[in-house]
Amino acid sequence: MGSGYLTEPATLLINVVLGLYISMVMLRFLFQLVRADFYNPLCQSIVAVTDLLLRPLRRIVPGLRGIDIPSVVLMLALQMLEIWLKATVIGFAPELVWLVVMAIGELLRLAIYIFIGAIFIQVIISWISPGAYNPMTQLLYSLSRPVLKPARAVVPPLGGLDFSPVVALVGLQLINMLLVKPIFVVANGLL
Repeated sequence: MGSGYLTEPATLLINVVLGLYISMVMLRFLFQLVRADFYNPLCQSIVAVTDLLLRPLRRIVPGLRGIDIPSVVLMLALQMLEIWLKATVIGFAPELVWLVVMAIGELLRLAIYIFIGAIFIQVIISWISPGAYNPMTQLLYSLSRPVLKPARAVVPPLGGLDFSPVVALVGLQLINMLLVKPIFVVANGLL
């Protein structure tokens, strides 16, 4: 297709359709890692949507010591498909090694952005309606707890103010800069 009239709309559709599904599989994987309440209605919705592809994959790929390997395999395959489709739309034929490295970088970046988003939303909810209970807030607390707990050990609440979200956000950005960006540099070196 190259730089034709339909390049941008096709890229947008690829980003939206595959990006949303990859995000749901990532959320399911992260919720399992943090042991979120899977009876939560939002978790149940994510499970229902992702089971379409995960259930058959689980027959082929087993889990490993409590880690949902089928979810990892599915995310990696879908991320590689998304990158390959976008590359094909612009007229680029990527090699397999480049696709794998780019997909790993994109998935790590997605996980970091999910944690950042969860912390931001949790902070905003704590300002608007502290102590409120709903299914989303419970999942946000479950998701952000493993990131905020070490931050709280570094910076305990001062005068009733909790600065651990700031420390956690800075830490996540540092991980993005020091771990994820070099992966993309390596991928670009493979071209």
